Amino acid sequence: MKNRRLFWRIVEKIESAIEQGEYAVGSRLPPERELAEKFDVSRPTVREAIIALEVRERVEVKTGSGVYVVNTNQQDVFKQKINAFELTQARALVEGEIASLAAQNITEQELAKLHHTLVMMENKQYIEEADQQFHQIIAHATRNGALINAFDNMWALRSSSREIVDDYDMVCSTDNAKTLAEHTAIYQALLAHDAPRARVAMHEHFNRLINVLFDKIEAQALEEVRRKNNANRDQYSIDNLLNTRA
Repeated sequence: MKNRRLFWRIVEKIESAIEQGEYAVGSRLPPERELAEKFDVSRPTVREAIIALEVRERVEVKTGSGVYVVNTNQQDVFKQKINAFELTQARALVEGEIASLAAQNITEQELAKLHHTLVMMENKQYIEEADQQFHQIIAHATRNGALINAFDNMWALRSSSREIVDDYDMVCSTDNAKTLAEHTAIYQALLAHDAPRARVAMHEHFNRLINVLFDKIEAQALEEVRRKNNANRDQYSIDNLLNTRA
């Protein structure tokens, strides 16, 4: 989680440099290695920042050429104003069908890779990587390029705004055992090549994530109300008034 917050700071620094003209529209950003040295972070952190910048349409990655600054049309900014609830709902719908199709096409080798991600999560090793690999393997098992592209785009949207990053951080910090149990249910359905069961298991997984999001945001709102009430209580307290006059 700390790494995700770190890469977001790199996103902000590069965007600021673009706005200040340090990186002009059409120019190529410095290589990954130079950016890592400049911002004193690891190359994987820079890589995550570039992905987020690409989703935000601030840069374009040209394979074999580099990363280029693009002209952002401010009138299209509203297109990127999605929230974690919308993203999770979209993922539930799309990945439910992905799981259904994957159940019909998944290979023994892919099932073995899926099982390995479960072992990683059970051992609490690279949990976020294991989560991404789990969903990615299932997407590729569909053998459908459009669905694979849809999955990749939605996964990238997880890093498209600070709000989504923070909200997903809250979800990822909750009960890993439940996530593991849900992933295991999906795996078992795929192992049985049971398409309807795989779809339902994936829907149940995302349904819990949406409910966790609501619970966390509700808790945050209540904490903010409590904080404001405490501040007002101190301001209007008779004891505080008398102490001030004394």
